This record gives sequence, structure tokens and C-alpha cells, in this order.
Amino acid sequence: FDSKRAEQNVASAKIAAAKSDEERKELIASVQGVKEALKAAEEEMQGIMKDWRELMVQVPNVPDMSVPEGDSDADNQEVRQWGELPKFDFEPKSHSELLLLHDMADYERGAKVAGFRGYFLKNDGARLVWALEQFVQSRFAQKDFTPMIVPSMVRREPFMGTGYLPQSEEDLYKTQDGDYLAGTAEVATMGYYMEEILDKGQLPIKFFAFSPCFRREAGSHGKDTKGIFRIHEFVKYEQVVLCEAKHEESVKWHEEITANSETLLQELKLPYHVVVNCGGDLGLGQVKKYDIEAWMPSEMKYRETHSSSYFHDFQTRRLNIRYRDDEGVVRYVHSLNNTALAMPRILCQIVENNQLADGSITIPDVLRAYMGKDVIQQK
Repeated sequence: FDSKRAEQNVASAKIAAAKSDEERKELIASVQGVKEALKAAEEEMQGIMKDWRELMVQVPNVPDMSVPEGDSDADNQEVRQWGELPKFDFEPKSHSELLLLHDMADYERGAKVAGFRGYFLKNDGARLVWALEQFVQSRFAQKDFTPMIVPSMVRREPFMGTGYLPQSEEDLYKTQDGDYLAGTAEVATMGYYMEEILDKGQLPIKFFAFSPCFRREAGSHGKDTKGIFRIHEFVKYEQVVLCEAKHEESVKWHEEITANSETLLQELKLPYHVVVNCGGDLGLGQVKKYDIEAWMPSEMKYRETHSSSYFHDFQTRRLNIRYRDDEGVVRYVHSLNNTALAMPRILCQIVENNQLADGSITIPDVLRAYMGKDVIQQK
């Protein structure tokens, strides 16, 4: 391709320097074959580059040395625990039963209106979600995060940039216009500075982002079919951080955004543990990931409430988000994200861990001012 282009350039120079019309015509005739060969080479190159790009977007990031080996979430390793597991002198009810008992949810009408995994939250179910939203908003108002409400319907490019496409297309809802419904506020938030160059003085940039979220749960057939733990539509507050292109900066902010979420669970007095995900349980772009899982008494195990990851420049290269350092060198920023709070999922752990023998539910202390009551009792 390059040799044909060079040959064309030489021929063009000769044509421009031709001393007679006859010489010019001969040169033009001779270069016609070069032009046709170059056009064919360009078409071939376009196909090659298209195939190359399709392969390159499937190449995963390199995990950190501290990431344990393993094939699935069964190989994740516990890092720490917090809180005492509740001890009941009765058979604890599931969150699904408790929400029905107190008329806090309606699954039957939810399915009638919205299909499988549809739900309505009502009465104290709705109030509890609103209380949780006020709680998490108040806590992050005290931190140096920029609050932001972001789009749920997003173009293809931010999904490609964050690594959700093309791998996770089957789990996304797609509109007839070719846009997608996001399953996390991370996607739109990361697209905010797409194709921009930032100043080093702007870093770190920390967003506290909110959006309604949508997931098809295509690979979850038969899992968590009762209640509201695994649903198609929910709301989520997300921490997203952009920092300097230094590994130690990524590690520092990863620990901080993880600690932010742990503090929320501690204030809610929910027992939890933190696991470091093994290599086989990392997403395409994740260098390292922690899952925070809170205790579910009805299942006698921890279930995920938060997912905290850093990516180095995997996402920012794809999104072309850069910054100019002190020497004027343009570099790709590093990106991180973690759940702040996802609702209504966290209701599952709250109602199960705070249930009493008579079926009533004690409201966590930090939510009582927002709820206007201490206990949810049967009417």
C-alpha cells in the first residue's frame, strides 16, 4: 500500500514537471494502472483494519499481580469481614416474603404490567428506597464528589469505550434507533469527557453519578426468580474516578472508593465481607476488582451489593480521554468505578437482617429520620 502510494507521488511529480503535452499524456496513461492498484490496496486495507479493530476490542487488560488465579467467582478470595452475623431463634423469612407480608411490594401485578422480573414497590417499600436515596446523597454531599444525573439511553460509542460492547450485547436493551439502555451510570459518566484533553490540575475528577439502569439478565435464567434481588430495572448511584496515569494513583483511589461503600454498609449495620476477584471473574478491562457482599440470612451466604474496579487506561484509550502532564506530554488518564448504592437490591439485606420473630422489621438507625418510624409492623 505504501509503495504504491509512493509510486503515485513520484508519477504525479513527473506529470507536473512534464515539458510537453505529449510527455504529460504518456505519464498520465502510465500512472492510471498505479491509481487502480492503489484503490484496490486501499479497499483491501479497509477490510483488514476493520477485522483488526474487531479483534483488538476483544483483547482483555492485564490483571494486577495481586489478583488470584481462578476460573470463576468460586475462586475469589476473602479479604476481610465486618459485623456479626445475626442469630435468630426462629426461621428467618426471605426478603420476598417480608416485602409481601408488609405490602411493600407486588410481584404479581409487576409481572402483569412489566413481564418476568417486573415489580411494584409500595408503601414502606417505596419509602425505604427514598430514605436510602436521601441517606446516600447526604453522605456523598460531605465528600469532594461532583453529583451528576446521567443519561440512561446512550449511544454505542460509550459502551464500546467502557468495554461492555461487543461482549455484553445480549445483556443490553437496544432501541430501534440503535442506542442502548445502560445497566450502570458508569457508561454515560465515562462518556462525559470522551475525545477531550484535560489539564493535570483537573485531576482527580470524582463523580457521584445517578441513573435508572436496565439489564436483560440474559445469562441468569432460573436464578433469583423470586423477589427483587435480580431484576431488569433499578436505580443506581455510582462512584467514577479519573486520575493521573500512575499505578499507585489507581490503587489509592481504588481503596478509597471501596472504603466509601463499606462505610455506608457499616452505617446501615449490615454484615458484609470483601472479596478480591480472581482472574477468571474479571471483566474485559478490569485490572483488579473487589466485590462487596452483604449477608443474606435466608440463604445463609453473602450476596453482592457493590463492585469496585480499576482499569488503568483501558477505557480511556478506547474513549480517547487524555490529559496534559507537567511536561506538556499528553497521556491517557486512568479510570475507576464502584457502586455507591444500588436500589432496590440493598432492601433484600436490610429487611432480612433486621426482621423480628413476629415478622416486623427494625429500621436501621440512620434511616429512621427519613422514614419517620423505627419499625415496620404488620397492619
